[in-house]
Amino acid sequence: MTTALISVSDKTGIVDFAHALHVLGVRLLSTGGTARLLRDAGLPVTEVADHTGFPEMLDGRVKTLHPRIHGGLLARRDLLEHMAALKTHGIATIDLLVVNLYPFEATVARPDCTLADAIENIDIGGPAMVRSAAKNWQGVAVLTDASQYDGVLAELKAGGISQKTRFQLAVAAFNRISDYDGAISDYLSAIDFEAGGADRVPVRSLFPAQSNGRFVKLQDLRYGENAHQQAALYRDLHPAPGAIVSAQQLQGKELSYNNIADADAAWECVKQWATGASATPGQAAACVIVKHANPCGVAVGESALAAYQKAFKTDPTSAFGGIIAFNVPLDGAAAEAVSKQFVEVLMAPGFTPEARAVFQAKPNVRLLQIDLSGVQPGGATPWARGQNAIDVKRVGSGLLMQTADHHELKAADLKVVTKKQPTPAQIEDLLFAWKVAQYVKSNAIVFCAGGMTLGVGAGQMSRLDSARIASIKAEAAGLSLQGSAVASDAFFPFRDGLDVVIDHGAACVIQPGGSMRDQEVIDAADERGVAMVFTGVRHFRH
Repeated sequence: MTTALISVSDKTGIVDFAHALHVLGVRLLSTGGTARLLRDAGLPVTEVADHTGFPEMLDGRVKTLHPRIHGGLLARRDLLEHMAALKTHGIATIDLLVVNLYPFEATVARPDCTLADAIENIDIGGPAMVRSAAKNWQGVAVLTDASQYDGVLAELKAGGISQKTRFQLAVAAFNRISDYDGAISDYLSAIDFEAGGADRVPVRSLFPAQSNGRFVKLQDLRYGENAHQQAALYRDLHPAPGAIVSAQQLQGKELSYNNIADADAAWECVKQWATGASATPGQAAACVIVKHANPCGVAVGESALAAYQKAFKTDPTSAFGGIIAFNVPLDGAAAEAVSKQFVEVLMAPGFTPEARAVFQAKPNVRLLQIDLSGVQPGGATPWARGQNAIDVKRVGSGLLMQTADHHELKAADLKVVTKKQPTPAQIEDLLFAWKVAQYVKSNAIVFCAGGMTLGVGAGQMSRLDSARIASIKAEAAGLSLQGSAVASDAFFPFRDGLDVVIDHGAACVIQPGGSMRDQEVIDAADERGVAMVFTGVRHFRH
């Protein structure tokens, strides 16, 4: 290796890396600010303009787009005619390229970013050089991230960069270019140009004219939803804090496709309940138990143990082999209780040493620790709040995209439509039931009282059947529904569904309203002497 070209926007670690190259006898070429930085550090640097014999121009837009640069990167060392052409035109080979690109993604993430700002941060020469070097990976090593410096330097000191490493660097380079171009396409495709202008912050659609999904594979899975299907787990290129894909598996068997899908359902549900100083007194901990993508037990309590014991009571039968999530660190007492049942996956923001010790005797239990410290409750964006901004569902040769359902209902949002007014305690139960119903497959009916679920009916074609199933579940668990609160994820189209939940003990009901027969249902509630509130919002979940 004789020559390295270094041109970086993010200068993290570049001086030390360049110094090490110099010590190894590598000639340094560089541009603009990078060259000044290296020169100020006492390193001998040749400016690209001196190397090409052509000055930088157009405010630096044209500096590396030159045959002396791309010829030196693209010439195949194993082809005599390529090397002869370089000799004829006096072009030297470039053996190592170190480039990271203008910070387009960071620029457009700023709330004050104008279209002009975004355009100026679209890199041209950098991606062109990276593509040239990556295409010629057998002769040129290309570095696009500071995390690659140490490994490459170690191989150089050991005698040279291996072909395997060169190929991996080239793949990473093409991935970076793809991500970069995808970000530019997403941004520009979302702009309503007529509603703004080059020097204004543009109006952007949530749904761009072209969507470029960018995901990184985390692992292959043993199989998919069924044994005859293949599967893998991917994460967003930039995942939200506190997401399931950021989980650290502390112990247990390999996660399956279904484990991950159910774990995500449990984790997203349990994150609804606040912790610490913002939690409701007596409800510092929340526990969610999921089976086949549906919550079968949800509760809040003073401790993880109290929340778990209440959640488990809802449906002990379905909890067998379930997925359990806590919104607070798991301690020894809660771990002892959970360990008495068969659990596939157990999730929490942390596990005390006592909790870890309990599960050492059950090595097959998968423990997932998910850091919630980066989540900002009340943050300005869904990402900051640890939430997906957009939900996507695959259909035949296409995608359905929608904003994610993060609607937060408050007591002040409720509209009491019956003669009977709900008590403050009932309002609390209704809001709790509504939170749970949001994560139950439609048609959803949820009975709750005292900060715990009593019966859950999910995924039925008829709301009547969901109501009956929920009551059957409660009866099987030995739980009384008398005086309970009921949530229905969508409106009651007829009074029959309401009659069923009242027949089984419901004293108050929360539902969206909006049916042609709302008055019939309201009259039925008045006739039966129960309180009913409308939310104006439904929570279908298919």
